[in-house]
Amino acid sequence: MRRQPTPWREPRRPGGQRRLWPLWLLAPGLLWLLGLYVLPLLALVPLSLSQPLSRFGLETVFTGRVANYLEVLQAYGPILARSGGYAVVATALGLLLAYPLACVIRFRGGRWQPLLIGLVVLPSLSSYLVRAIAWTSLLGDQGPVLALVSALGLTGPLDALGVLRDGRLLNTATAVIIGLTNNLLPFLVLPLVVAMERIDPRLLEAAADLHAAPWRCFAQVVWPLSRPGLAAGILLSLIPAAGDLVNPLILGGPNERMIANTIENLLLVQMQAPRAAALTLVLMALITVAVLLQLRGRGLEELPLP
Repeated sequence: MRRQPTPWREPRRPGGQRRLWPLWLLAPGLLWLLGLYVLPLLALVPLSLSQPLSRFGLETVFTGRVANYLEVLQAYGPILARSGGYAVVATALGLLLAYPLACVIRFRGGRWQPLLIGLVVLPSLSSYLVRAIAWTSLLGDQGPVLALVSALGLTGPLDALGVLRDGRLLNTATAVIIGLTNNLLPFLVLPLVVAMERIDPRLLEAAADLHAAPWRCFAQVVWPLSRPGLAAGILLSLIPAAGDLVNPLILGGPNERMIANTIENLLLVQMQAPRAAALTLVLMALITVAVLLQLRGRGLEELPLP
């Protein structure tokens, strides 16, 4: 009787132990994350349950005061909603710019692709503060943007829509969103380019041979295959935009302050460290929930982080 071949099995490693070298490679990053992120965040928990000893210092005493969370939610809930709204609008506008730019870089860039990617990243090499100050010149009352709007006769309609305020761009929500969009654009373009690198150009050629219009090629080929890059881009842009400090301070007015400005004011002006810590933890909790919802049903290995 002929003997059946034994199915192949992976050879056991000595001692039956799995190789641990991937964990050792992760160790430096995990230690960095633990020391500079997790531990400081945990230190905010007892601080958020404390009370200040005086109105003129940051000294506190732990009392287990949960009311700090209720107070900050009642007082600063609208600012939290405003921060989230600005971040969502800026991310949406960024995607409208990022998708065409990423498509051009990936499918039309050719040998100029590295240069085009470098041009996208180049503004990020300058100071965040310098970029915000530069926008004050562009969006100022005597700046080129308002001059173009006035020349096109759009001042009245944009005022009616709320884009402008009394014919001005500075100290408006529009200026803040423009600054946010400018800062997060590279974080949207790069993941999309990485995701589109996995798209075989022959798929687009096949769609064109079947007489598919360019918009249909995008909707049925590029869009579905680039969605992992879209998920990564949203994570990399939405979170920093929600916690932005500089753009609302320089481009916005008192009515456009975001949650990071409120936390700074609570800590450095009002000397209310417990309430600042409570508001910070609330913000972190909301961001964590948003990230978990974004990653639900999608493995981390599918996110092509640049």
